[in-house]
Amino acid sequence: MIANIGGQLGLAYAFVEREIALSKRYWAWEVVWIVYGIATSLSVVYIGVAAPRITGGQVDDAAISRFVLYLLVGTIAWRFLGIVFDNIGEVIAWERWEGTIEYTFMSPVPRLTHLAGMCLATLARALLFSVTTLAAVAIFVPVDLARANVTSAVVLFAVGALAFLGLGIASASFPLMWPEKGLQMAYIVQAVVLLVSGVYYPVDVLPGWAQLVAHLSPATYVIRGMRSALMDGADLAALWPEIWPALVIGVLSIPIGLRLFVMVERYAKKTGRLKRSG
Repeated sequence: MIANIGGQLGLAYAFVEREIALSKRYWAWEVVWIVYGIATSLSVVYIGVAAPRITGGQVDDAAISRFVLYLLVGTIAWRFLGIVFDNIGEVIAWERWEGTIEYTFMSPVPRLTHLAGMCLATLARALLFSVTTLAAVAIFVPVDLARANVTSAVVLFAVGALAFLGLGIASASFPLMWPEKGLQMAYIVQAVVLLVSGVYYPVDVLPGWAQLVAHLSPATYVIRGMRSALMDGADLAALWPEIWPALVIGVLSIPIGLRLFVMVERYAKKTGRLKRSG
């Protein structure tokens, strides 16, 4: 049994190595996405810096600093979660673009092992991009993290990653079911999650229907908890009301997403949809 587990871990790591090789091949695109992430994050942060001029009111430095940090935490948290969702959601698209989809899906590698390797590679990439973005933003805009509780923030990142892996795996089944428009549907899901999760504003400013949807989004709890951890130094006990809903969503969404993916995969093989592309 131990040997079998070790063998599956080795197979999973093979997919990690493949993703590393693809990053090296398309290194220029990796630079593009890093620069794009830094630029968009800075654009959002400078909204906070410019708040007094935009409103025409007098805002003290402490309030501006808190507003900037509020926007920055939401931006970095969404950057991390968004990359996790994107990379897993694009699993099928990348296989089609590289022309390897038939080889991968007809190989004897268990689907759980395949997706586990992709998830590991995705988490590493998301962490690298997020840390790089935060470091770059801090060069241009002073960031006050004196009260930050790093332990709480790390736990929330882990819980958020768990939940978004499940959502990503479920969304990855769309391109299998609908080769021509499945990836666009995954992006629509991501856009709705962005809208309702309070990335740049409190959820309670949304319309009633959107607030109801926000309760179903793990990002709502993760981002709200991240702000409490990094802005107010909240510990894990204080953050438990934010942690457990996101954790429940993650624990439920991964097996559900995996089951959905496997079912759609079988359907795609029976109907000859693996190779098709729009």
